[in-house]
Amino acid sequence: MKIAVTSERTDLNSPIDTRFGRAKYFLVYDTEKNTYSAIDNKQNLNAEQGAGIQSAQNIINCGVDCIITGHCGPKAFGVLNKANVKVYLINGGTVKEALDAFKNGQLKAIEQSDVVEGHWA
Repeated sequence: MKIAVTSERTDLNSPIDTRFGRAKYFLVYDTEKNTYSAIDNKQNLNAEQGAGIQSAQNIINCGVDCIITGHCGPKAFGVLNKANVKVYLINGGTVKEALDAFKNGQLKAIEQSDVVEGHWA
């Protein structure tokens, strides 16, 4: 299973980036290999529009099964949902803490976006 986590830096001790579409990085953790890689998301940091959709497509292209983030807008959620990528929300902490919470069953997948149309989180 591959789990993506929005991150402010490229290591497991990085704080969670609470934004999905405009996250600085995505750390993709492979549970089977116990490895991770960082994906730079700078192309979407200052996008005027479509950052969530583009970020969602990038995550899907990485073969990710789920994403852990602070917030997920409606367009990004729709793209992820259509590709069967589950979205889990967490209120801060580090990437490692988010992964531990996921592994321990402490996170619940959301069934709709938590951000209204047109709001940047």
